[in-house]
Order: sequence, then C-alpha cells, then structure tokens
Amino acid sequence: MITHVTEQNFAKEVLESDVPVLVDFWAAWCGPCRIQGEILDAFSKDLEAGKAKICKVDVDTEQNLAFEYQVMSIPTMITFKNGEILNKEVGVRNESKLRQMLGI
Repeated sequence: MITHVTEQNFAKEVLESDVPVLVDFWAAWCGPCRIQGEILDAFSKDLEAGKAKICKVDVDTEQNLAFEYQVMSIPTMITFKNGEILNKEVGVRNESKLRQMLGI
C-alpha cells in the first residue's frame, strides 16, 4: 500500500515509522514520475507487510517538504530509517534498486 503524505502527517508516517520508509517525491505532470509510480505500485503489492513502507509526496502541493529535503529534480526517492535519511536517488529506479535502498 502506498501512503500519500503531506506536511501535516510527514513526521508521523515517515520520521516516526518503525520500519524503513521509501518516499517518492513526484508530480502528476512528470512523465518519468508516472513510470516510477507504476513500478512503485507493483513493488508495493510484492512488499511483505511490516517490512517497509512506501510514501509519496506531490512536490506541487508540498513545496515546503521538497525544499526541506532539497529535491531539485523528480522523481527523487529518499529512504528513511529511524527518522534518518539512508539514501537519496534521482530518476526512475527498478524494484531491485528500491529493495537495495530500503535494505530489504
């Protein structure tokens, strides 16, 4: 399952999560973001419950979050664990790379 997060619930859903979180910074008008979205949809269905979480941030409506995490290009994926950034990748990534980013 993919959770859409905003500035209001980012801390609860991402920073306070007890499992690693992959956050996809995206926009509806972005072609590569749509491709990444399809990959994330399939990945989320294969993801074992309780192993990790996938969240999405729309950079058009959540500009403060994009600024805070220095998102300059989209799609950008940032993985968090225990409230800390594990890594940050720009561009479309396949399921294997997503698993690697999450450490699962």
